[in-house]
Amino acid sequence: MDRIKDTRSFMRIVHRYLGYFLAGIMAVYAISGVLLVYRDTGFLKKEKSYEKTFQANLDEKKLGKEIKIKGFEVEKTEGDVMYFKQGTYNIKTGEAKYKKKELPYVLDKMTKLHKAQSKDTLSPLNTFFGVSLFFFVISSFWMFNPKTKAFKRGMVFTAIGLLVALILTFL
Repeated sequence: MDRIKDTRSFMRIVHRYLGYFLAGIMAVYAISGVLLVYRDTGFLKKEKSYEKTFQANLDEKKLGKEIKIKGFEVEKTEGDVMYFKQGTYNIKTGEAKYKKKELPYVLDKMTKLHKAQSKDTLSPLNTFFGVSLFFFVISSFWMFNPKTKAFKRGMVFTAIGLLVALILTFL
């Protein structure tokens, strides 16, 4: 095993092995992150048909929450049937027939990594991953001697990266 002599060697060693450990997790986050950028398109999504029975007499807002369709809107109501872009809902029986575009099972599960909340089982993984990435940021400054040209150039790139991120965040 590597010997820890000082802060610099500690940062380099932990950075190296933590990087290897997180390589798979980072790949999953990278793929799912790219997929989330295109979540408003049909990219890789397949249409699935559903026939479900919900509570009868739901109003438009409650039905939209039950069906879980973003931008849900009832187009018209004729008799006991509500018509919406993706299907129909029978107000008296609660029967709904509709179609949704969804990612394949594995990709859908991967994108849920980004959407986890503190109450979800994925929250410890998300927290560990976030803290680890922050450690990567900090430990990367110990990769080179501060007196070297590589370090000084690295600081310029760090400042540019931070500036670009802030500008794009607040545009």
